[in-house]
Amino acid sequence: MRILVVDDEEDIADGIAKGLKQHSFAVDTAYNGEEALKKATASDYDLICLDITMPGISGLEVCKQLREDLKGECPRILMLTALSGIDDRVLGLDEGADDYLVKPFDFSELVARVRALLRRDTEVTSNLIKLGNLELNLKRFSAEYEDKKGEKHLIKLTQKEFSLLHFFMTRPGEVFSQERLLEHNWDENIDKITHTVRVTIAQLRKKLATTGDQLKIETVVGAGYRLEVT
Repeated sequence: MRILVVDDEEDIADGIAKGLKQHSFAVDTAYNGEEALKKATASDYDLICLDITMPGISGLEVCKQLREDLKGECPRILMLTALSGIDDRVLGLDEGADDYLVKPFDFSELVARVRALLRRDTEVTSNLIKLGNLELNLKRFSAEYEDKKGEKHLIKLTQKEFSLLHFFMTRPGEVFSQERLLEHNWDENIDKITHTVRVTIAQLRKKLATTGDQLKIETVVGAGYRLEVT
């Protein structure tokens, strides 16, 4: 999952980004509304944490513009602001925000809000995604599979392996280029020339092979990768 944090106070933006990265998210930052619009329209984000009161282009204007430009492809938007009045909250939601969190806030609440918003975009029941004999628990960030005897076993996944598997399991059969996978699951600081995606997929394939091969990541020559259910 990739998130964009937008705040004109760089220390706040960087602090939020650092905290979210510790919770397995890929995070980029923007320090003004103009930069936020450029990054949000150029990259594939699942959610934007957006400060309202910024000089120049405000968070409300950013939110409105993204809703108009990206339409159904617009990521979830969580407004972060010191404005606590009811009218301010209503205005933010009217402009297209999905949720609203007043500063100062406890970071654990921010993480809970972020996870709740991200879960809206996946068809899950009780935080679970099931495909084939594999089950992902989004709340515990764990994966387990059921063998032929009906017994369940945990699979040890790294943060990026879990992120990639989650991405594939919510889009089975779709083909994704290395560039798309890199953009969605790593932040902007990753070296795009490296073999990061290829290495991570190779590791994930080995772990999926232990589950009985009901789920396989296939290479589509000249196009990328896709997850198939056998």
